Amino acid sequence: MAAGLLIVAVGVAMFLQGLELSIFPVGKRLANQFARRGSMPLLMLFGFAIGFSAVVAEPALIAVAEQAALISEGRIDALILRLIVATSVGLVMALGVFRIILGHPLHWYMIVGYVLVVVVTFFAPEEIVGLAYDSGGVTTNIVTVPLIAALGIGLAASIRGRNPLIDGFGLVALAVMVPMISVQLYGILVYADPDVANAAALALVEDDAQAPSGLLVLILDLFGMLRDVLPIILVILFFQLVVLRRPLASPVKVGAGFVLVIVGLYAFVVGLKLGLFPIGQSMAEQLVTFDSWLWVYLFAFCIGFATTMAEPALIAVGQQAEEAAAGKIQGNVIRILVALGVAIGITIGVHRIITGDSIHYYIIGGYVLVILLTALAPRYIVALAFDLGGVTTSEVTVPLVTALGIGLASQIEGRSVLIDGFGLIAFASIFPIVTVMVYAILMERVAQRGGKTT
Repeated sequence: MAAGLLIVAVGVAMFLQGLELSIFPVGKRLANQFARRGSMPLLMLFGFAIGFSAVVAEPALIAVAEQAALISEGRIDALILRLIVATSVGLVMALGVFRIILGHPLHWYMIVGYVLVVVVTFFAPEEIVGLAYDSGGVTTNIVTVPLIAALGIGLAASIRGRNPLIDGFGLVALAVMVPMISVQLYGILVYADPDVANAAALALVEDDAQAPSGLLVLILDLFGMLRDVLPIILVILFFQLVVLRRPLASPVKVGAGFVLVIVGLYAFVVGLKLGLFPIGQSMAEQLVTFDSWLWVYLFAFCIGFATTMAEPALIAVGQQAEEAAAGKIQGNVIRILVALGVAIGITIGVHRIITGDSIHYYIIGGYVLVILLTALAPRYIVALAFDLGGVTTSEVTVPLVTALGIGLASQIEGRSVLIDGFGLIAFASIFPIVTVMVYAILMERVAQRGGKTT
């Protein structure tokens, strides 16, 4: 475990340095160059391409889609689910670029969007709800979040009258929200006919072939990491060299940055596999055997807080927010608030699995609270708060939280893995929005009282 944590620390350091050399400057420069071109269709096409390419190869989405296909006995097609989510993210990225250009307030988009989410959730079959929210949560990964944030901030900074903090953030939030709607609509269609079961497309046969091990696993993991990042790099190079017809600024520096991102991310994931994941999964299985559920709640809270504090994408976005806010927001405070929100959310999600309550009421209640807070919160925090809800579901949190949910549902009598096992990622996305907005509202009230006193 100690060796794994050391590798995690080294991986995070390399990853953040790689972001500073490659993804952040490239994303901001591209946004600036497109803004100077003054072509809205090109900008929206770039947004779609980045969104689609980033998500279609996302390993967490692939894993969730394959699990859903297996557990649903073939009703849910893994490839169709991935294409629906990737297309949704591409379209909503184009919409987000459109919003920044026109200067529309994000809170109206989010309020309307989440009202639609709640309405669709009310009609969606319970078999698809948890999966839909988890599918939305896993669209934002450790590489795409910083790139999307850099694109939004760069675009807002390039357009006169736009504020990088108010207008630049929000793309990640939209990328999380829309797949929740599209996957639930897909589920309504799939489960509309009880006889529609594409069982022939699913081979429920255990694969007894021996899995690769040792050095071969390390090499395959590294190539897998390269595969995940490659579509994004190709999209950036295509738009930079073919569409804009401009060479990359400092190509050696940018190339070295991308290498650091890939190697750092690889080291980070290897460290997690060595140190945290095996211990986390075994502890979850053992805690279920205790007489009291208190230890399960405590474990869920602690694991949610700890994994979020270690999330590299959150660290990166916190730094970007601190720079964009010019001292109004502190990156470390943001990290603690988000980690607290994830811890609370996962604990509530675990309680739902233990009691067997319907996820509909929890999700609808959570987003009604989010909509109310959006109307009350100061405008400068809204876009950032929603983005932070998407940042939490990245490479650290998703595998461990998914394993915890499915493990609990399979261990507790009377629970369905498909209905009860999914959904924890949704809770991990909702409650950071709540904690960040509540903090901003309280700080504004304190500042107003201080101003009246003086």
